[in-house]
Amino acid sequence: MHSDLIIIGAGPGGYETALAAAGRGMSVTIFDGGHLGGTCLNEGCIPTKCLCRNAEMVSQFKNGTEFGIDDFTFTVDFGKVMERKNEVVGKLRDGIAMLFKSAKINYVEKFVSFKDAHTVTDGESEWTADNIIIATGSTSKSLPIPGHDLECVMDSTKLLNIDYIPESLTIIGGGVIGMEFAAIFNSFGTKVTVIEFMKQILPPFDSDIAKRLKQALSKKGIKIITDAAAKKIEQNDDYEIIVTYEAKGKEETVVSSDILMAVGRAPRLEGLNLEAAGVEYTNRGIKVDDNMRTNVESIYAIGDVNARMMLAHVATFQGLRAINHIQGKADSIRFDIVPSAVFTVPECGMVGLTEKQCKDQGIEILIGQSFFRANGKSLAMGEPDGLVKLIFRKDDERLIGAHIMGIEACDLAQQCADMMNSGMTLTRMREIIFSHPSVSEVLLAATHSVK
Repeated sequence: MHSDLIIIGAGPGGYETALAAAGRGMSVTIFDGGHLGGTCLNEGCIPTKCLCRNAEMVSQFKNGTEFGIDDFTFTVDFGKVMERKNEVVGKLRDGIAMLFKSAKINYVEKFVSFKDAHTVTDGESEWTADNIIIATGSTSKSLPIPGHDLECVMDSTKLLNIDYIPESLTIIGGGVIGMEFAAIFNSFGTKVTVIEFMKQILPPFDSDIAKRLKQALSKKGIKIITDAAAKKIEQNDDYEIIVTYEAKGKEETVVSSDILMAVGRAPRLEGLNLEAAGVEYTNRGIKVDDNMRTNVESIYAIGDVNARMMLAHVATFQGLRAINHIQGKADSIRFDIVPSAVFTVPECGMVGLTEKQCKDQGIEILIGQSFFRANGKSLAMGEPDGLVKLIFRKDDERLIGAHIMGIEACDLAQQCADMMNSGMTLTRMREIIFSHPSVSEVLLAATHSVK
């Protein structure tokens, strides 16, 4: 069977690209041997955010007395929590299937590999296309330390499918995945310890935001150990898990009932037989240019598999860039302006350059800060904990970075991304009328703190 376009992988990058291509009149065949929606929908973004919402509600219930709600008791039915998560995932997965059907996209539930630059096969049948997009995503990484392969060691996929609330949980890795699960299970009553190799949690985030989040989560009872290297994992006769780590030159241990390995993700390359198509790659991902094209003219790679930026929404727009290039169309997609968020409680959101990145690049900057505790809406909502840090380039006053911790941080980061795409400057931003009372006023307040 021949198509204009073959896509390998039906995650956000794959299925959104398939729908966009079909909408432009291209015939599309998309392959995935797993579930529609890929990691994001089935094992990542969506199920995690379902649990984040549950955790947020539990946190609010715990603070009910602040709002005059006395003698309020509740219990968490974890079975129903997971049931709701599965229902949400199922509805979205069914929705993608319906969209495929409406768009007349040929969806094949099989894993395939390359036979040549225009042909893929499942070992029995073959499919050909003028162009092929690889969108196979990524898999969880693991530290190669003694005990990493013990059955008790969970990755994020396994943790999302447990049927109980852990009594205690050790998380190796203080990145986005690790910190979201730390916040989730802390809210459910789990005793959580996080071991992070770097000097700060959330290494890609601005250091001021990371420090403030660490303080906020520590107050909630999460033990966060930074600048620490996990050395080995053991399980004793009582099925307790013992993690040995080194910090400040000393070896220490932490004991827990459960453990999560959350040390990042690696491009999913296994089984593609890229050599048959002549596609260049390394263990870090498939090499692509700014149009997402590999060294082979007819083959593109988008999303986690090219490892440029492992975010679902980036994969979607990389797919759009690839289609545009195939059809000879120009676009104005800004891959240097990508908002991202961490759905801890409180949330963190960011877009653009951090203060350190500006310093490393020799960019002179102006910084504005504001605090949620001075925002009327935040106080009224009982959410006073938070910080906004806006970064403007000194020579032209353009907004080049926004870093936020606090309620609605994700949406505020998106608002800043919108402004950055329009070339917003400090002076212009000060002249925007923000609604009152709104949390977004913290952005305006930050502009007025710039000296």
